[in-house]
Amino acid sequence: MPRSDPGRSLRAARLASGAGLMLVAASLGSGAFAADAAQGEKLARRWCAACHVVSEDQTHASDNVPTFERIAKIPGFGAEQIARFLRDPHPKMPDMQLSNSESADLAAYIVSLGK
Repeated sequence: MPRSDPGRSLRAARLASGAGLMLVAASLGSGAFAADAAQGEKLARRWCAACHVVSEDQTHASDNVPTFERIAKIPGFGAEQIARFLRDPHPKMPDMQLSNSESADLAAYIVSLGK
């Protein structure tokens, strides 16, 4: 009669647990968390309102700078493109060193203004 191997059961349980963790990690890396437009609005008011009109209640901003609503209506310039642009600022824009989630939140807010 074969002996049972308690170590084998433990190894199988660890393997199953590890596979589950890998699935969770993979889903987190693929955008499992949605961007937060409300958080993006807070960032916009704090970081962007000095130059851009970021909301309907804002009364002034810099000349020759597009409003967020206008940016939101640029054809083919969706949330992913805006977030990428924000992470790689251009000379006219300060380097705010936004995290990936901050740039995604800000992009989600901007896109929401075009609807």
